[in-house]
Amino acid sequence: MRRFRYTLLAICLVLLFLGGSDLLLWFNNQSPRTVTIESLENAGAPQEWLHVTSGYQDLDRAISTSGSVDMEALLVPLLTAPDQQQIKVLIETRNPHLLQIFQDYYFFTDTLQQRQAFRREHLAEFSGQREVTGMLVAGLIARGNRQKLLKLAQQTDLDVADDVIFLSEGKEPGKWRGLFFSVVGLLGLVKILTHKKKAALQTSQ
Repeated sequence: MRRFRYTLLAICLVLLFLGGSDLLLWFNNQSPRTVTIESLENAGAPQEWLHVTSGYQDLDRAISTSGSVDMEALLVPLLTAPDQQQIKVLIETRNPHLLQIFQDYYFFTDTLQQRQAFRREHLAEFSGQREVTGMLVAGLIARGNRQKLLKLAQQTDLDVADDVIFLSEGKEPGKWRGLFFSVVGLLGLVKILTHKKKAALQTSQ
């Protein structure tokens, strides 16, 4: 019984930690901060939730995170200029339109003429300028995911900077998840302490 209480206590403390981290992240990121791609590369991210402007996406060097036809997400380089070689910012995107363009081009165009025609039709998606809003893939909770993405990028021989910035498009601070984790963890602690107090009273009687 004592081992079960220790396990439950550990779970509650983990939930409180995760919930507190989410709430702190939300508190420090009430709205996305607008930053240019040049400023992001040179000065780093001013906060975790960003709206990045002036960047050029490079769909030619994009990577499927699943490595199969059934794609879940893409890692797309975001550059200061279309001819930039070293990648300093990578966007993890689940944008259905981009996923479809990538899939159609690499899996369903058979001839050189088809590929050239497809690229002309979708030039904006391959090398056009666009704005991106999302969350940094950083911090203790996201460290494992960041390492996985970095390893995937390096395995494809991309020229990726050692301090590359990962941005998950469309992701926002998890306020409600943080509240849920915190409340559940707190209720669990209260239950443990109440049970312990009752057990102590019964023992003393």
